[in-house]
Amino acid sequence: MIRFYILVIFQLALINIYSQTVQVRDKNTFQALELVTIFSQSQEVNTITNMKGQSEMSDFEGVESIIFRLMGYETIEISYTELQNINFKVLMEPSELSLDEVVISATKWKQGRRESPAKISILKPKEINFLNPQTAADLMEMTGDVFIQKSQMGGGSPMIRGFATNRVLITVDGVRMNNAIFRSGNIQNIIALDPFASNRAEVIFGPGSVIYGSDAIGGVMGFYTFEPILSHEEDKSLIKVNALTRYSSVNNEKTGHVDFNLGYNKFALLTSISYSDYDNLKMGKHGPDDYLRHEYVIRENNVDKIVPNEDPLNQIPTAYSQLNLMQKVKYMPNDNWSLNYGFHYSESSDVPRYDRLIMTNNDDQLKYGDWYYGPQKWIMNTLNAQYLSSHKYFDHLQIVASHQYFEESRHNRKLNQDDITRRTEKVSAFSFNMDFEKHWDGSGKLFYGAELISNKVGSNGIKENLINGNITDAASRYPDGSIWISAALYGSYLKHLSQKTNLQAALRYNYIYLDATFDNTFYNFPFENTNINTGALTGSLGLIHSPTDNWQLSSSLSTGFRAPNIDDVGKVFDSEPGAVVVPNPDLKPEYAINAEVGAAVVVVKKWKLDMTAYYTYLTNAMVRRPYSFNDNEFIDYDGELSRVQAVQNAAHAYVYGIQAGVEYKWKNGFSASSRFNYQKGEEEQDNGSYSPLRHAAPWFGTTHLTYEKNKLKVDLNAQYNGEMSFGNMPESEIGKAYLYAKDANGNPYSPAWSTLNIKGQYMVGQYTTLTIGIDNITNERYKTYSSGIAAPGRNVIASIRLSI
Repeated sequence: MIRFYILVIFQLALINIYSQTVQVRDKNTFQALELVTIFSQSQEVNTITNMKGQSEMSDFEGVESIIFRLMGYETIEISYTELQNINFKVLMEPSELSLDEVVISATKWKQGRRESPAKISILKPKEINFLNPQTAADLMEMTGDVFIQKSQMGGGSPMIRGFATNRVLITVDGVRMNNAIFRSGNIQNIIALDPFASNRAEVIFGPGSVIYGSDAIGGVMGFYTFEPILSHEEDKSLIKVNALTRYSSVNNEKTGHVDFNLGYNKFALLTSISYSDYDNLKMGKHGPDDYLRHEYVIRENNVDKIVPNEDPLNQIPTAYSQLNLMQKVKYMPNDNWSLNYGFHYSESSDVPRYDRLIMTNNDDQLKYGDWYYGPQKWIMNTLNAQYLSSHKYFDHLQIVASHQYFEESRHNRKLNQDDITRRTEKVSAFSFNMDFEKHWDGSGKLFYGAELISNKVGSNGIKENLINGNITDAASRYPDGSIWISAALYGSYLKHLSQKTNLQAALRYNYIYLDATFDNTFYNFPFENTNINTGALTGSLGLIHSPTDNWQLSSSLSTGFRAPNIDDVGKVFDSEPGAVVVPNPDLKPEYAINAEVGAAVVVVKKWKLDMTAYYTYLTNAMVRRPYSFNDNEFIDYDGELSRVQAVQNAAHAYVYGIQAGVEYKWKNGFSASSRFNYQKGEEEQDNGSYSPLRHAAPWFGTTHLTYEKNKLKVDLNAQYNGEMSFGNMPESEIGKAYLYAKDANGNPYSPAWSTLNIKGQYMVGQYTTLTIGIDNITNERYKTYSSGIAAPGRNVIASIRLSI
């Protein structure tokens, strides 16, 4: 009998403990809400919800005022007694529209949007899950403010405010991805990132050099991957599993992903694996015939054959595959320290360079038998230590040590030739960052830090005979063993001038060192070695004023820079048919001065409007220009007489534009939004005339009509892009007529286009989400500006996600 009473008392105690655990969910979707802050000012107790939307509430017993707060949701104030009456189940209602958001990339620390004068686009976990992009490049395009160029399906080169490639910066978990061989031509390094492991993405528009250094002229794209989650409970583990599979019809995509979190009180592990396989990409049916693929090259019995394409919509060859792995470890020995290790691995298959494979020679015959990138590899190891307690000189400290390994290669062979040229590049990149945050005098914050970066480039070239396998040396793409070093100090101060006005001022000094030794085996360079020792001082000043909670006005003046890298100084390559780029050892940094003003307003919690206008002036701009090599204007390169060019500091360039957006939310679950971008830029030519800036894309935008209620979300959207006429075509693009459609006069131009798309997502039960969509419903045939490959035709997408 005594045992019986003990058992009853024990069960009642369990029921009481369980009843004191609150469950917080989204009022519309009923999804559990993580990281909800729960606090009582009177009792000075606080807690946050875990990944299941749960938190222990025993410390709040008897409290009259308990506040539930989460960015993007209406704040709730409730008593403990009222919590008991609703069985500790709290439903939070999404806020109508707000100007208050948390941003990270502006200073590397979490801060309110009202504390940064820069325009910033944010993609949150819920949005990323719904967007379900194929690649990280596609994810950036879905912000509505970033333009993506693609030379091949395994590509994606972002254009931001008229700048691209090595004038925009990519960061992963705060570590810069740009390295010493990021080129001025279109790049595809961004696709090495796994969109399925991305927890958040931010884009800072305009110069970000004060915080991030060289290359951050047009903007900074920050990717933040999943972090291990602790259980925060003794003797309890937290297990979280996500699995996804997806199919796309337009390229027969097969993708699988799984991530697994195992968390204890002080220690947690996170593993993520993704694999995608893509067949050849099909273009749409309705559009310019210039894009059709009528024939392609195959090699049989060591002989090249040009064969007709049975389906000219099928872009052969474009197929490739990719594997992404991520492993993270988190350890918190106490409340003061957080120690994190991250491992990232990405490797693609061979990627056909489609834009080169459609090139023709003077006889209108396909020029190449082979042209492809070898497997692109990216490996990153990162150690991150955070000190979370206040100190005399800082309130928070973050130390990040990182090593990245990059490998890429190019393999090309002219039609009917037996020798294939193979050039391989390997970059070893070390970086060390210390970043500090300090609250100052109760009305300001100081962000400051130091950075050290070292890149070493390995580069080699060979020629292989496909008949007998003989291998001979060939000219490398870069000087082998080149070194690029960057060291910097920076500081940024945020001053709260009043409750409505903030002032931000920042300054950075950057030292750059470059060393390259040239090999004269294949080219008789008029120099043997080049050294660059240079410095760059950049700064920014911004003002943010909020007349009311629903208004935000901002203005800023900032500078950015890009120091010459190994690609600028030491590369030999063919930039376009009949042209070859040779090294220029006399390069200097280029500087950008940017001015912008912005405004955002929320009207009656239903309308949100924002607009930013900017002007950027680039001086000492590094661009390709005619050059002489040993007093020769033409040299033989890969068996072809080619006009000599070099990257030079060619006068100046400018770009101006606007970015605008509007949102509207109805009470019944419907919402609408639209974004629009216009940019125009020019660069000075040798003769003093001006040519349109190569990476200033035609105007583009997107419009969405969305319905979200309970477990269903449906989005009908249109994407659109303006025309780039022949008269507005940059000089560098006119020489690539094979990429473009032809206007009525037979000149190359990029036609305007638009697509209509729909996507739906439905939660089946508590753990399963189904997503079905159709992109390019009307099956348009189009190319985004400057792209070599035509965009996907009508595409049916289906995916299923399991989250436990």
